[in-house]
Amino acid sequence: MKASDLTKNKLPDNPGIYQFKDESGNILYIGKATNLRDRVRSYFGDDLIAQRGQRLVDMVAKSVKIDWIETDSVLEALILEANLINLHQPKYNALGKDNKSFYYVVITKEDFPRVLILRGRDLEKKLLKKELAIKIQFGPFPYGGQLKEALRIVRKIFPFNDKDSSKKDQIEFYRQIKLAPNLENSEIQKQYQNTIDNIILFFKGSKSVLLKKLKETMMSLASTMKFEQANEVKKQIFALEHIKDVSLIKKENISKRITGFRIEGYDIAHISGTNMVGVMTVIEQGEPAKDQYRKFNVKGFDTANDVGALEEIFRRRMGHVEWPFPDLIVVDGALPQKSRVEKVLREIGIRIPVVALVKNEKHKPKGLLGLKKFTEQYKDEIILVNAESHRFALDFHRKKRSKL
Repeated sequence: MKASDLTKNKLPDNPGIYQFKDESGNILYIGKATNLRDRVRSYFGDDLIAQRGQRLVDMVAKSVKIDWIETDSVLEALILEANLINLHQPKYNALGKDNKSFYYVVITKEDFPRVLILRGRDLEKKLLKKELAIKIQFGPFPYGGQLKEALRIVRKIFPFNDKDSSKKDQIEFYRQIKLAPNLENSEIQKQYQNTIDNIILFFKGSKSVLLKKLKETMMSLASTMKFEQANEVKKQIFALEHIKDVSLIKKENISKRITGFRIEGYDIAHISGTNMVGVMTVIEQGEPAKDQYRKFNVKGFDTANDVGALEEIFRRRMGHVEWPFPDLIVVDGALPQKSRVEKVLREIGIRIPVVALVKNEKHKPKGLLGLKKFTEQYKDEIILVNAESHRFALDFHRKKRSKL
């Protein structure tokens, strides 16, 4: 498919999801957008390989058609994207590779269900240990920050119980700020299951069904003179019809590198080559983006080899085309580490500047190796992302040893 083919598609300037399809009608890739026209156009820019990698360049080349579905909000686009990816498992979404790394919304099977966000690996462990009974789950969702923001929006409309509001010392706080129901009240207990059903309908993408149900409930309450309760339902209807997801749009922009400068830091931790691990940390707009930190168990080495281990985890990271690519890469080490990462980048045809942070015998920063325009302009951020990667790697390594 070529950029000129886009003239056939009158893509709207609205939120929604888009689907790239091949000549047989198979869905190759599903994505979501704040602005469908701008988002799809971005796949036909000269810098696609630098922004997204060879995998999506191949996807666009094999595509012959783009379909889309408009949504009323970015929040609904996020939910629809996850539901459709789960349904169709498109080849180029790469989510099917390792769903343990992604996020799920889980509604527990309890007298008063909780709504939780869990990583795939944590969900699997809890199920194996029988620590969790599940009523229903939704996902996978690729970005934890976006998903948390989405649930914050939903929670303001339908207050629910979660991990924190279930704690005895926090129950009253969450009730007072109207983010959790008073489950000691027998009337609210009866209503709470209905709230959970409403949340399930929303995450299934059935907003129209949910709105119809709420309007019928409002009319029924009004007809029996329960005007205060009817007014609360009326507020929920208004909120659903006028979803305020500006904060979610901001999260999406950060995740997709529409704005801001993204720096990724890498470090390796081990003791004489044992229990070797690696990590990736992220700085965006000068601040740590902790929901985007990643851990890697090094698999290819059982003796000390920091440079080889760095190459292994960096190759694995670059295989995740669904993660935003960085504007700058920072490695802990010196010229060997810098050169090895640059070698990987050359092989996959992506140009991203690399900086190495050299340390003294006390493991304190003593110099930066890399282009001066980056080492001078982003010195503080480079030191911060390196400190975060060192801390994160040591913490991961310590926890891994403690499990042995």
